[in-house]
Amino acid sequence: MRSKITKAIFPVAGLGTRFLPATKSVPKEIMTLVDRPLVQYAIDEARAAGIKEFIFITSRGKGALEDYFDYAPQLEAELRRKGKDDLLEILKSTNMDSGEVAYMRQHKPLGLGHAVWCARRLISNEPFAVILPDDVIAAEKPCLAQMVEAFEETQGNIVAAMEVPDAMTKSYGILDIKEDMGSIVSTKGMVEKPAAGTAPSNLAVIGRYILTPTVLQKLNRKQAGAGGEIQLTDAIDAAREDGEEVYGFRFQGQRFDCGSKAGFLQATVAFALARDDLRDELWNYISDVVHSEKAAQ
Repeated sequence: MRSKITKAIFPVAGLGTRFLPATKSVPKEIMTLVDRPLVQYAIDEARAAGIKEFIFITSRGKGALEDYFDYAPQLEAELRRKGKDDLLEILKSTNMDSGEVAYMRQHKPLGLGHAVWCARRLISNEPFAVILPDDVIAAEKPCLAQMVEAFEETQGNIVAAMEVPDAMTKSYGILDIKEDMGSIVSTKGMVEKPAAGTAPSNLAVIGRYILTPTVLQKLNRKQAGAGGEIQLTDAIDAAREDGEEVYGFRFQGQRFDCGSKAGFLQATVAFALARDDLRDELWNYISDVVHSEKAAQ
């Protein structure tokens, strides 16, 4: 019997130190990309892939994130009174029904693997997705929906993957390729943040995963890896060593690293230019800036 993916874990416990001082009081995940928080893009992608249960791994100071998904009766009533039905529909799309969302605390910053392990009792014995909201992916078909289709074919662990420059492999989990089948790649290993010049390929893992319960069992060992943290890639590779298949999936779309300031700004410009209501004004501004800089040179 083929398994369905209905649960997703969202690790959002990080402090967001690269965005200080903004993240002193505002969780990074609800910083806005154009006019939607980062986490809303992740939720919308998960819903499009058929996810029904949303599990957030949080930490102290993330109350605003939890409030974001709650109902706002006073605001809804005010929009309804003023006849602003379009804004009311947008607001309703951010609500999460009771029982649809759960929040778990990660009390110590022990790594991504530990964050996923924190959700083990809510996952039980079924495959699940992991989405890192920092990785925002612009795609005609949402990335996780593409991966769910691939999982229906393979029924194995799947990690989203993309080629990166050789100089950048030391910053990612890197796949050791067994067979390249195009969009799907079978693997014979994974290396977390390999030393310069030692990467087995330039195919890097980014923030989308579909994993089997075996990975949670491997995380039970709480074995520290690169950086002294419990690495999710180590647990995935341990599941492979036990006989489970692990696949890399080359998704269709453009990934933005919104965990960095440069990536966040690039995503802001790209998503704004994709909007009919913003494109012309923003493009005219960018053109004027480029023209002025060229003239100054």
